[in-house]
Amino acid sequence: MGFIFFSCKEKEKESSSNVYYTCSMDPQVMESKPGNCPICKMPLTAVTKDSTMKEGELHLNDLQILLGNIQTDSSRPVDMAETIILSGVVIPNANLASAVSARAMGRIERLYVRAAGEYVTSGQPLYSLNSDELNLAIKEYLLSLESNRLLRDSDMVIIIESARRKLELLGLMPGQIAALRANGFSGNAIDLLSPASGVVVTVDAREGAYLMEGSPVLTLADYSKVWIEAQVYPQDLKKVMASTSAMASVPGRSASGFHGKLSFVNPEYNPATKINLARMEVDNKDNLLKPGMQANVGVITISETLPAVPTDAVILGLKGATVWLKTGHNKFQSVMVDIGVESNGFTEIISGLKKGDVVVVSGAYLLNSEYMFKQGANPMEGHDMSNM
Repeated sequence: MGFIFFSCKEKEKESSSNVYYTCSMDPQVMESKPGNCPICKMPLTAVTKDSTMKEGELHLNDLQILLGNIQTDSSRPVDMAETIILSGVVIPNANLASAVSARAMGRIERLYVRAAGEYVTSGQPLYSLNSDELNLAIKEYLLSLESNRLLRDSDMVIIIESARRKLELLGLMPGQIAALRANGFSGNAIDLLSPASGVVVTVDAREGAYLMEGSPVLTLADYSKVWIEAQVYPQDLKKVMASTSAMASVPGRSASGFHGKLSFVNPEYNPATKINLARMEVDNKDNLLKPGMQANVGVITISETLPAVPTDAVILGLKGATVWLKTGHNKFQSVMVDIGVESNGFTEIISGLKKGDVVVVSGAYLLNSEYMFKQGANPMEGHDMSNM
């Protein structure tokens, strides 16, 4: 008889251990016996523990779901396009550089452009050259014109054209040749004009110096189009090489950024710096970009369909990333996930979820806090992260 009484007491104790008392207004209150809420003084409500609850799982009532604004969404394939941010610097477009060199031997009588940074226009005088070769060619041209005027010989047309082309090869512009034809030439030195417009990068000649044929005089750079040279790390090289468009932002310049295309990706890897270089070509008609400026280059990779969830569903921690998976009515379980790229409000899920899994997107951090309050531990502590 005493054995039966003891067994009944044990069953009653076991049964009572499956019930706890909580407050509908303060669900964090959990007592082992009935009474009033220590916070709001309302009577506590008996709640039966769910024996089917798994480790890391959380069960909320309808009021908690409503007050916590718990909303869910599903894991599904999403069209993703990653934007890779690269560090870069503005440099001159080498394809638009013009090297001005001497076409004839002679002495520089006067140098009109003396310092780097000056802007010159096409047809502007650069230097005055005293050249026996050039003076002789001018005399030959003027003599052929005079002979044609006197003799009216049809063969002189060919000689005149040959003399004119020689002057062009020696560096004279068509307008200068026309002026020689109209006004003749007196003196020993003649001005040589700039073949292009641009900013002077280097001045290689000096006034009074004697130039040999091919001697460099100065170098011009056209900044209407510039390059932005960006650093690419090996893990991003394949994605960058597959992309063609990019956008650059430069501190203190256009708020909308600068759109351009990737015109070149260096295929050689620099073992010293452990980076490759990518080149972006940008229009600079307003001259907002100056060589040497620092820039951030966003390279938009080719879009592909990947399994993903809304980014708000992902909780990032020191040990990895987790989401709250809906496992039943008002039931949620913390699940470890391996994440990839992020784009347009979605995050790629490499592993940890399958297509159609429902996750919490609004209130995920609230569930995290609720779990830590009730269990006294972080939900991530129970996860095996060795395979992530």
